[in-house]
Amino acid sequence: MDKKLLDILACPKCKGDLEYEEKNKKLLCRKCKLAYPIKDDIPVMLIDEAEKIK
Repeated sequence: MDKKLLDILACPKCKGDLEYEEKNKKLLCRKCKLAYPIKDDIPVMLIDEAEKIK
């Protein structure tokens, strides 16, 4: 994940910061407890596509 892209991306639900989880190729929002998948190097920033995390 490009650092510059990560710096400008925000959670679509709360507009908060995201963390990149390289192992599972996901963007995590700790505030909303959602994980957004990255498919073919493209973040899928749809709330309906996000997975709940603990």
